[in-house]
Amino acid sequence: MDTGITALDNLLASLPAIVAGIVLLIVAWIVATILKNILAKGLKKVGFSRLLTKWGMAKTEENANSAIDSLAKVGYYIVWLIFLPGIFESFGVPAIGRPIQSMLDTGLAYLPNIFGAIIILVIGTIVARFVRSVVYNLSVAANIDSYVAKFLGTNEEDQEVEEKKDTLASALGGITYFLIIIPIALIALETLNINTIAEPISSVLNTILAAIPHIVVAAVLLGVGLVLAKFSGQVVGDLLKGTGINKYSKTIEDNTNMSFDLAKLSGQIVSFVVGLLFFVEALNALQLDILNMVGSAIIAYIPNLIIAAIILVAVFVGGDFVGNAISKATKSGLAGAIFKFALIIFGIFMALEQLDFATAIVQQAFVLILGAAAVAFAIAFGIGGRDFAKRQLDKADQKIDSEKDKSDNE
Repeated sequence: MDTGITALDNLLASLPAIVAGIVLLIVAWIVATILKNILAKGLKKVGFSRLLTKWGMAKTEENANSAIDSLAKVGYYIVWLIFLPGIFESFGVPAIGRPIQSMLDTGLAYLPNIFGAIIILVIGTIVARFVRSVVYNLSVAANIDSYVAKFLGTNEEDQEVEEKKDTLASALGGITYFLIIIPIALIALETLNINTIAEPISSVLNTILAAIPHIVVAAVLLGVGLVLAKFSGQVVGDLLKGTGINKYSKTIEDNTNMSFDLAKLSGQIVSFVVGLLFFVEALNALQLDILNMVGSAIIAYIPNLIIAAIILVAVFVGGDFVGNAISKATKSGLAGAIFKFALIIFGIFMALEQLDFATAIVQQAFVLILGAAAVAFAIAFGIGGRDFAKRQLDKADQKIDSEKDKSDNE
């Protein structure tokens, strides 16, 4: 009897806590449901779905509505998480609610940082987009793409150019956006105060920021180099044209089947060399060891490349010139072609050796070709000149016999 009374007393004593727990359950459900409906219906009513579609966070309005419903469910479960520790404590099992309470405390402690980071990112993104729009519109108003097209000698009415209209303006706007958003992202990460996540990302972003001045210098060098290369090439071409160097071009054209503008070719070579030098300096401005090595190798290789180009031009022009001259002198196109291609092949081997392109193989191949040509010539002469040689030997034999007879008669 005492046991039953004790149990009843315990039940009556815990009844307020049980009732409080049930009341908390009902209140949690009501609050969570109300918040869910407010978020779902309210956000849709104020046109948040259209904003999500406009910002590119949803492809269609249906996807945006689904995202809003998911957000409402998140709010629903967050309310339950807030009420659960109190509910468990009311039912006399606070140990179950402690981990949830600890998680909530940690999350609530980070909420100001999270909201601060979100606000910084939102404001920074708005500013970056505004500046990008300003830079793009200024570039379009200045017609910068047209100037670049004229400088590069591109026809603006060309279909490909028309399809890529305002490409440079868009690129400048994108670069501006990128330069603004990186420091903003760094500030947002520091606001979160999560070192394990923020430190590696901040290190990468700081490295990018540190490299930006070098990239800008390299870009400026490339731009200046492009301008100077084109300008110097035009100046050299015009100066050489004024000296009458193209008369040699006419002489070559008259004696060969080749046609080219010697002054223009010289200007293009100068443009290439100047542009290449600025390109190497741009690589050095990036201050990357591997690119510095590449730049040094390119500079060291330029003389070999120029000499090889001169050799090739000389042998092609000279081969055509000599071949035509021999063809006219011998009235045999075959003889001229043989000399022409022999000279061209010889020049190609010289150019390959100048470029240090498998020097040993090139030398051996040249010796083999030269030896094969000599053997072929000897065989051809031996077979084709057999009758001629026989007649000459018979004449020599007869001459020897006649001289012998004369000496005997004396």
